[in-house]
Amino acid sequence: MPADLTDDVIWSCLTGPHARFSAGGPRARRYARGFSPIVAFPVAAQPDFDALSPLCEPGEHFYVGGWSGPVPSGWALEAEALMVRMAWDAPAPDDAPPAPGMRRLAAADASAALALAELTRPGPFGLRTTELGEYLGCFEDGRLVAMAGERMQSGSWREVSGVCTHPDHQGRGLARRLMQTLLRREVLRGERPFLHVMSANTVARGLYRRMGFRELGETAVRVVAPS
Repeated sequence: MPADLTDDVIWSCLTGPHARFSAGGPRARRYARGFSPIVAFPVAAQPDFDALSPLCEPGEHFYVGGWSGPVPSGWALEAEALMVRMAWDAPAPDDAPPAPGMRRLAAADASAALALAELTRPGPFGLRTTELGEYLGCFEDGRLVAMAGERMQSGSWREVSGVCTHPDHQGRGLARRLMQTLLRREVLRGERPFLHVMSANTVARGLYRRMGFRELGETAVRVVAPS
């Protein structure tokens, strides 16, 4: 695994720790249906859509990072933006009381997690995404109101992802406290946390810097669909 967390982290994850959750071969891979709709290639800037096409169906859409070239025939570009990759650059957060109503998400919480992600749009998310790592949630009156979890991994790198809070419960620091719990556990396990955030989301970028993350660089991200 590259020490500088290049775009290879996604390919490394889908061909390594998450190979069992993915589909494809040596030229292209995707998370299996039901997981986060993310695809990867051996060289991010040179995607092989001919190899990817047999793995996809009309109506699906996928996130592709590190590529900004021409869109090939048979595919439609639905959205494009820039995202920043950030890595943890601080000691483990202090041990603190858990966030209110915090517990680990179980299989029975998958639909609630997906609904919260679809409402708040923290990034690509699927019904089975919470199977990829430890996902924590805050519950009030039996309702999931905030969550944060672990998605991609490669070597010692572990991605913090799915960080979001229901609009009615924002401003209370719930997701941040969930993140701090995850970060402490990861660092104490010898893992190296990282995350992705949209470049335009300056509020979140500032928060993550204050927490202890540093920005590694900016890369293109696109949403494409077979046409």
